[in-house]
Amino acid sequence: MRKRAWWLIVLTVIVPGSAQLVAGNRKIARIGITATLVFWALGLLALTIGLINRSWLVSIVTMPFLVGVLAVALTLYAVIFAVLAFDTMRLMRLGRLYSRDRWIALGGLVMAAVLGTSAISWAGNTAGISAGALGTIFNQGGFTSPVNGRYNILLLGADSGNDRFGLRPDSISVVSIDATTGKTVNIGIPRNMQRVSFSAGSPMLTVYPDGWACGVECLINAIYKDVTDNHAELYPDAEKQGSTPGIEATRDAVEWVTGLTIQSYVMIDMASFSSLIDSLGGIEINVKQRLPIGGQRDDASDAKGWIEVGKQRMDGYLALWYARSRHLTSDYDRMRRQHEVENAVLKQMEPANVLTHFQDIASAGKRLVKTDIPSPMLATYVDLAAKARKHGIKPLALVPPVVDQVRPDFAAIRVMVKTALDNNGSN
Repeated sequence: MRKRAWWLIVLTVIVPGSAQLVAGNRKIARIGITATLVFWALGLLALTIGLINRSWLVSIVTMPFLVGVLAVALTLYAVIFAVLAFDTMRLMRLGRLYSRDRWIALGGLVMAAVLGTSAISWAGNTAGISAGALGTIFNQGGFTSPVNGRYNILLLGADSGNDRFGLRPDSISVVSIDATTGKTVNIGIPRNMQRVSFSAGSPMLTVYPDGWACGVECLINAIYKDVTDNHAELYPDAEKQGSTPGIEATRDAVEWVTGLTIQSYVMIDMASFSSLIDSLGGIEINVKQRLPIGGQRDDASDAKGWIEVGKQRMDGYLALWYARSRHLTSDYDRMRRQHEVENAVLKQMEPANVLTHFQDIASAGKRLVKTDIPSPMLATYVDLAAKARKHGIKPLALVPPVVDQVRPDFAAIRVMVKTALDNNGSN
């Protein structure tokens, strides 16, 4: 009897339902074994697809509907597993075992039931969270085609801190990715660039036919707030397309500055950025200059604290201030620090770390990111991101002394951009 009991436990753990098959309860056995074999088959299929073409697998697992169905299926399977595990208790005939063996077998079965059900439930819950995050963050549109062999994504870092009047992009860049090789150029545009205009056909030209040119009040990052407050009607379809009038106007301006066609945007809320960093367990930063935390005075005499020089691990709060700190430093240095933080976050996005903290990361992502990237494009971008890591990301910062922010030579800027992309091409 002792041996029979342990065999039933082993069979329940390895192939739920097989214990019932051995013991004669074939109806329940068929349910358990069929469910188990289905999930085994799906796992084998996913592995095969991943080995053949990883992009296909990513395309499948980033479909909110399919991930949602998987979440429900896993939850049902957890219930089936629990029922089968406790039915095995009946089949073990614990009353016929010696007292000591009875408690050992019972403990083993309960442990197997709890661990197995918990693991399956966790997988189902994770799939559910993933489906929710995908549906919330990404646009459900179709595929996007490259332009001149590249995908161009507008990356905005939005800052609505207590010292700011309204939300505005505090960090502006264009990530241009070669559609074949994944080679990437990050084009940094200072927030204080003046005298910009808008791409051909932009509705902004009806309001500003001579461009966005009114001195220090008309910095490129102020376009967002101006359109949001005063000219939202110029972009009536923005919300339906997963965007906002302010973002679309900023996109038109950046297209004019760079000469590039921008297919998508990603806006990162800097205030929520800290929660993502905390979810990842912090980031490693090598601080080269002592920086103040908070404060309003240019000499930082009212700073709430300081970020000291040296290599250190930062939590979300400290990392946010490292990226945001503006006293005793320049805007261009701040741009560099923001890119440091972005790169440090990318380094933490290792599969094992993401899996360990998935629920927290997904929850943070819902608050953190706004984008019009269609979910069907995720597979393409994941594949290109893997290629980009091999080559590294090439920076192109449109900052002094190369570029005058007050009176920029936009023709020269477009030549610089074209040259950088040509040198970063598929060859």
